[in-house]
Amino acid sequence: MEIEKTLTVAASPQRVWALLLDPQVMGGCVPGMKSIDVVSDVEYVALMHVKIAFINAKFKLRTTIVEQREPSYLRAEGTGEDASVASSLKQQSEIFLTPTAEGGTELRIKVNVDVLGRLGTFGLSVMKTKADRMWEEFGANLVARIDGGEAPAAATKAPAAPAPASKAAAASKPAPQLVHEAASAVAPVLSDNGKPIHAARPHVAPARAANAHERETEPGWWSRLLGVRNGRAAHAVAADRSIRIEVRQLDKTIHIEWPLEGADQCKDWLRELLAK
Repeated sequence: MEIEKTLTVAASPQRVWALLLDPQVMGGCVPGMKSIDVVSDVEYVALMHVKIAFINAKFKLRTTIVEQREPSYLRAEGTGEDASVASSLKQQSEIFLTPTAEGGTELRIKVNVDVLGRLGTFGLSVMKTKADRMWEEFGANLVARIDGGEAPAAATKAPAAPAPASKAAAASKPAPQLVHEAASAVAPVLSDNGKPIHAARPHVAPARAANAHERETEPGWWSRLLGVRNGRAAHAVAADRSIRIEVRQLDKTIHIEWPLEGADQCKDWLRELLAK
């Protein structure tokens, strides 16, 4: 995945350069950054927390500056891994600092990153949406540091819980409709290494076996997926608002569970997998 972003700040290239190479400053500006250990002038080890959809990852990142021309250009390479979510990444990044006519600096960054494992199964649109949000937060923190002397304290805190309004908006759609929209694009089957295999459509196992009478009176396939039966939909949805899908391919079985409130994001991810 390739990412290119630009930000203009009211500071000279020399000052921006100094801030970018200050571990304490970057620790407060980069979203999710928990700690940075300085190994040498060009080597750093950092711990970073990031949440993508329903996965919380804690990456141990190792970064090395391989080329720099102060105060205009820097190139770095790095790797990271989180065994708890079976994911790893490898990245190369370039930073360009260009003075502006108003006395400020245009900060441009180009990143090429490969994400492997469980996180690598997410579609490109989901990953880029997350990157956009992190860049916006980083830019706001850097500007705050330049203007006011320090980044907001919230930069290193865990993300706040969703606002009640967002929950109400998600709840405004009937649960079966949300689930149907999220899973309607399911077609690829995931292998044990997290890569999509375009073979058979996934088999979704019902919550429990039903006798002949229940099969005649059950409200529908998606309702059975949620454990909703015979007029008890409201109670079941309130008890467990999640999308549960079981994907089977030969001797492999993948279980997917997604919060119902994120059904639209789940739908985008599944469609991205299908398009590959």
